[in-house]
Amino acid sequence: MAARKATLRVYLERGDKRTFAGALDWPGWSRSGRDESHALEALLAYAPRYARVVKRAGLTAEPPGEDATVDIVQRLSGGGGTDFGVPSEMPKQDREKLAGKELERQRALLEAAWGVFDAAATSAKGKTLRLGPRGGGRDLAKMRGHVLEAEVAYLGALGSKPPKTGKDQMAAVRQAALTTLDAVVHGRPIENPRNTKRPWQPRYFIRRSAWHALDHAWEIEDRVKD
Repeated sequence: MAARKATLRVYLERGDKRTFAGALDWPGWSRSGRDESHALEALLAYAPRYARVVKRAGLTAEPPGEDATVDIVQRLSGGGGTDFGVPSEMPKQDREKLAGKELERQRALLEAAWGVFDAAATSAKGKTLRLGPRGGGRDLAKMRGHVLEAEVAYLGALGSKPPKTGKDQMAAVRQAALTTLDAVVHGRPIENPRNTKRPWQPRYFIRRSAWHALDHAWEIEDRVKD
C-alpha cells in the first residue's frame, strides 16, 4: 500500500501581476509566481531547500516534500507590495496566540532562516554574483545592507526602536528582535519601545522576517558564479 502524501496547508496572496503561496505552518517558506498555479509550483519546488532550514533549526518533524498534497486554507487580496515582490498581507492564522512549544518552534525556524542567510553571504564572500536582466541585482555588500535595513524595519513593526551599537549591528538587531518578541508574547513592557501604531502580530513578524532572510539567501546561492 502506497504511503499517504503529506498535506501542506497554504495561503495565497493574489495581486494583479503576482501571486504568493505561503506555507502556513512553516514560516519563511513562501514563493511567488504569475498566478496561483505557478506560485504553488514554485513553493513545492523549494521544499528541499526549506527542509535544510528545518534541519538547521534542530526540529524533528520534517516539512512536507515536493509531492505534498496542497490544502488552500485562505486566499488574500494583495496590493502593490505583492506585485512588487513582497508577501504583504497577514493570514488570519497569524492572529492566533503564540506561546509554549509553538513559540519555541517558530523562534527556532526564524533563527535558522537568519543563519541560512549568514551562511550564504559568508560562502559568497570574494565571489562574483551573476547579474539579472539588464545588469540588475545588488552586490553582496548592498544585499547585506538591504537585509539589515529590513530587519530594523521589522523590529520597528514589532514595536521596538533599534539598539544603539557600534559593533555587529545585525546581531544586535536580531537579539533585540528576539527580546522584543519575548516581551510581546508574554505581555511584558518592551525595553526600547517605539510608537508603532499598528504593530505586527508575533506570528506575522516571524513569517515575514524569515521569508526575507531566506529569499535573499537563496538569491545569493543562485547568483554565485562557479
